[in-house]
Amino acid sequence: MADGLNQVVLVGNLGADPELKMTGSGRAVLNMRLATSKSYLDANKVRQERTEWHSVKVWGPRAEGLGRFLSKGDRLTIVGEIRYTQWEGDDGTKRYGCEIIARDVVLGGGGNRRNDNGGGGRNEERTPPDDYPGDDDIPF
Repeated sequence: MADGLNQVVLVGNLGADPELKMTGSGRAVLNMRLATSKSYLDANKVRQERTEWHSVKVWGPRAEGLGRFLSKGDRLTIVGEIRYTQWEGDDGTKRYGCEIIARDVVLGGGGNRRNDNGGGGRNEERTPPDDYPGDDDIPF
């Protein structure tokens, strides 16, 4: 049987500062909440906006690098795959979830940054750290 295609591309903003954790085996995982929004006209021609929230994970050295400089409000493009999870809750019921396992993370500008010294947000230019692993150094 041929392999299928499981790929998703999301463009949105971080809804909270990402959370970097280490697994028991010492592998880094970065957990992010990404908001994507779409505006549309309803039946009465009134503009509405719908926001979807996505749970995104980045693994390995890239997680550590991104964890050092991403923050709430950053605009990102995420390319990855959808993974569905199932677990048993504390009350014994089955729970289900969906997460995006990011393969590529592209910084998109915008967000809560202002570089015009006009006030609000932070004014510093944000670039990846010198030891941030490039795409060629990531094993996945």
